[in-house]
Amino acid sequence: MSPHAAALRAGLQRGRIEFRQITTSPQDLWSVMFFPVIALVVMYVLRDNAVPGTGFSLGTQSTPGILGANVVFAGMMMLAISLTMDREDGTLLRAKATPNGMVGYLTGKVLSRAGTAVVGLLVPLVPVAFLFDGLRLGEASSWLTLIWVLALGLVAVLPIGAILGSLFDTAQGAGFVGLPIMGLMSISGVFYPVSSFPEWLQWVAQAFPLYWLGLGLRSAMLPDAMAAAEIGDSWRHLETAAMLGVWALAGLLLAPIVLRRMARRESGSAVAARRHKAQQRTM
Repeated sequence: MSPHAAALRAGLQRGRIEFRQITTSPQDLWSVMFFPVIALVVMYVLRDNAVPGTGFSLGTQSTPGILGANVVFAGMMMLAISLTMDREDGTLLRAKATPNGMVGYLTGKVLSRAGTAVVGLLVPLVPVAFLFDGLRLGEASSWLTLIWVLALGLVAVLPIGAILGSLFDTAQGAGFVGLPIMGLMSISGVFYPVSSFPEWLQWVAQAFPLYWLGLGLRSAMLPDAMAAAEIGDSWRHLETAAMLGVWALAGLLLAPIVLRRMARRESGSAVAARRHKAQQRTM
């Protein structure tokens, strides 16, 4: 077996172990489920409100977007924070010191966070099916659409998480990225149809993968008649695939460059400086 193949195999094992640790830890599971639980409770309270121009429940309409936003948080954001934490405690430096260690390390991280993001979408679907009326969860075509949208969405957002984790030295710094993401959520159709916003705001929302991931999930889970609440009165599957594909390609091209640059900067003195800084914060 070649060294590169051995590193990939080690990465697969690492990803499986980390995924098992996350899914068997109540604290980690709660961190994955916190946002959708709170958001879905709020939408259940608002379930009697209707989407403008339709008689469809606003709570049901918002459910796919909430689950899509959780994919971004559980995948992209948690990957970024995980990378910065491993930089602080020296885990990344140890991976760098091992032949092809970075390949195995990143393979494991990406796979474990992708698996966590899938769990963060699928597990809430069980109560959602009982809480909200009108979701299309019993059709094979719905699940096929959900699979390709979710797969392409993960490829689009996970490299962004790796890039963000490379740019920040501390987990606290990476955590601040959550603030602009919350802003994007408010304009990306997660809680309210984008078509009701000013046109310039619609264009801003469509520039980011969160909108297209939410749109794709709505097309999979909502009746076809609800496309009337979307921009262009259509689910726009081709545009969804194209935009998520563009983000995925850009991320896959840029992430290795940024990660290599970050790895070159890692040293024992850099880790020691971060530990000293962290100790000063806790005192």
